[in-house]
Amino acid sequence: MENENNLNVTFAKRRPTLFQKASELSILCGAEIAIIVFSPSGKLYSFGHPSVEIIGDRFLTQTSQPSSSNSQLVEAYRNTNIYELSRQLTYVLTQLEVEKNKSEELTNISKQGIGNHPWEAPLENQGLQELEQLKRAMEWLKNEIEEQKKRIVAANQLPIVPVSGANGIEGGYTQLLDSVLTMTHGFNMGNGHVSR
Repeated sequence: MENENNLNVTFAKRRPTLFQKASELSILCGAEIAIIVFSPSGKLYSFGHPSVEIIGDRFLTQTSQPSSSNSQLVEAYRNTNIYELSRQLTYVLTQLEVEKNKSEELTNISKQGIGNHPWEAPLENQGLQELEQLKRAMEWLKNEIEEQKKRIVAANQLPIVPVSGANGIEGGYTQLLDSVLTMTHGFNMGNGHVSR
């Protein structure tokens, strides 16, 4: 690349990926690794596991074993801690990605208008299965309202006064649901059939 800005941008984007891959290699394989990189502007960047200094010393002295048993114990302890922290970091990053995907999915659902309230979604966009599901949800809601009404009446010992709907069905909840659908979507559910 001839453009210096492009060089710096490309370097800045790829350097973290290179270090992440090196970290994964050291975690997955138990490899000791060191990477030293100079940016196009001459700035030094490095990554090492367990550290750049230890790997550099081993490389320069060509010895594969640390000098004492104490340093071996310290190194083993450090590696165990680093491995555990890296494992936790990987887990947290995975969970973060899962939560981001859930968030995007919820945002898409919200944009489509089908969240916790399916009746808010345009009925024109719903198929037969969705309409049947909406009908069952409305029937469930009607039953829940009836049960709550009975609990309130029993608690207050108030008399139950039957309400007759416009279509002659006792319990004006069908009429209420009909009114809700008519107001929100211009649909009429008279006698359980959806019409426009």
